[in-house]
Amino acid sequence: MEPTRCPWCGDDPIYVAYHDTEWGVPVHEERRHFEFIVLESAQAGLSWLTILKRRHGYRRCFAEFDPEAVARFDEHAILRLTQETSIIRNEKKIRATVGNARAFLAIQEEFGSFEDYIWRFVDGTPIVNTFQSMSDVPAETPLSRTISQDLKGRGFSFVGPVIMYAHMQATGLVNDHLVTCFRHPTHSA
Repeated sequence: MEPTRCPWCGDDPIYVAYHDTEWGVPVHEERRHFEFIVLESAQAGLSWLTILKRRHGYRRCFAEFDPEAVARFDEHAILRLTQETSIIRNEKKIRATVGNARAFLAIQEEFGSFEDYIWRFVDGTPIVNTFQSMSDVPAETPLSRTISQDLKGRGFSFVGPVIMYAHMQATGLVNDHLVTCFRHPTHSA
């Protein structure tokens, strides 16, 4: 018998795997944080499934999500990526990724790591919500607006409050699995 999941993942194998193994799991690795910033920024205006299906292309095109390598991308590399069919070829989003890599490195320099920077917004402990239905899950929160504003002030782009809430969910700063979902913490206790 299949476990009860959050209904947003449906039955697409890519979505189900992402839901079951990644969404809401605390991330404590720099490249994983950068990966989700890259992917979520690319997702703006598109479905998350569209991006997940291109994840391998993003990994290949953006140096295995190495922010130091991406920060060195020059104009030629950016223009080459606008022709790459394995990613979303939106030039503004590609340029944002390069700029975000540079801003990511600046945060690492200032805070010691991006992890130390981002996890301080939740005092190092995931927020575990107890939502009953998908209609209860917000698209953004006051905290995601605060993080968005702070990142924009540090030179990031394509990091609006909705994107940052998605980042919080993806990296486990917040756990929004419904209480009926087998991935909600109450089911693993």
